[in-house]
Amino acid sequence: MQEDFLHYLWKYKKFDTSKLRTVLDETIQLLHVGQHNFNSGPDFFNAQLKIDNQLWAGNVEIHIKSSDWYVHHHEIDPAYDNVILHVVWEHDVDIFRKDNSAIPTLELKYSVSKSTLKGYYQLFSKTQKWINCEQDFATVDDFVLQNWLERLFFERLERKSSQIETLLRTSKNDWEAVLFKLLAKNFGLKVNGEAFFSLANSINFGIIRKIQNKEQVLEALLFGQSGLLEADVEDEYYKVLQKEYQFLKQKFSLTQDHVSPLQFFRLRPPNFPTIRLSQFAQVYVKNQNFFSKIIEANTKQEFYDMFSVYTSKYWETHYTFQKSSKHSKKSTSKNFIDLLIINTIIPIKFSYSKILGKINTEDLIRLINEVDPEKNAIVEKFESMKTFSKSALQTQGLIQLKNEYCNYKKCLHCAVGNTILNRF
Repeated sequence: MQEDFLHYLWKYKKFDTSKLRTVLDETIQLLHVGQHNFNSGPDFFNAQLKIDNQLWAGNVEIHIKSSDWYVHHHEIDPAYDNVILHVVWEHDVDIFRKDNSAIPTLELKYSVSKSTLKGYYQLFSKTQKWINCEQDFATVDDFVLQNWLERLFFERLERKSSQIETLLRTSKNDWEAVLFKLLAKNFGLKVNGEAFFSLANSINFGIIRKIQNKEQVLEALLFGQSGLLEADVEDEYYKVLQKEYQFLKQKFSLTQDHVSPLQFFRLRPPNFPTIRLSQFAQVYVKNQNFFSKIIEANTKQEFYDMFSVYTSKYWETHYTFQKSSKHSKKSTSKNFIDLLIINTIIPIKFSYSKILGKINTEDLIRLINEVDPEKNAIVEKFESMKTFSKSALQTQGLIQLKNEYCNYKKCLHCAVGNTILNRF
């Protein structure tokens, strides 16, 4: 039995409310369950009820056992002085106020139907599952699921927005610098994302502003700061970059103290950090006043135009400095740009509009719905249980659902879990 389940029972009145009585046999008439509190303090604020025809307004606290009141030290916490009802699954001890009057206690275990309990224990069975509701997920109404996934998409955006706001403070409110760091991280993808992010953090964006239109200089900066120019390589372009980087390093007092090493292992050559760094440099050579352009753009095609770039000429015949390869022009793919839209563009547009107090959810929904759904293990597993129309909005919602709800068994806070439980 979880305390969250008792919150669910109380919030949705999933018990027989017609003959409620306290443990002292006082009648209870439930008028309003109150407002669910997810922070510290009593579990429900501003409830209204009648106890033996006496009207009460105040807070409700919920526990598995009455004695949990003392386990949690509520008797010495003034935040609990206005509790008008103690709701418990099992009553094992009386609870008193400071004036020594007993706090009315409602014991729920005799008022909850067997079918509701069966549904709960079935959902939270100890059988090992990928998600608790995998046997019933396919039966959830499409309308319920789509609305829940949209809400989860914005919940995920809020989390990313919080991270961006922290980054904005450390970047002295320079949105261009924040964009640079976020784009760098996502150009590194999963394997090199943190390394690219540490690289971007090691460079004052003022330097990027000064050299942004100089392709070779910008590549020298990025490759040098990432530690890729420290070997002794007999390659003309390598030596040019090496020399250019040494000049930049001295001029701008650059250090590599907190830059993480790049990984090549198990990566396909098109995703080698050398290729992605060159493409990243080309994006900034191509786009001046980049942040403003991103804020003003609203369609997928506009972002495809911004981020469709090739590497510099050298990388058309190389994947690493040490060895030449067959000639091929290496461009950013639409799938790659889709990931940039999902993980950088939409979060930064959301955060910027949030700070301005002008969030346009319709524009964001329209943009995310233009983007093809992601393909990953989480999405594929959900697809094996239920087929539904998808865009990146739905797949982002599914990732949020699995990582923030299913993994922590927060079924009682989930629209899917609530729908299943409400059948019992």
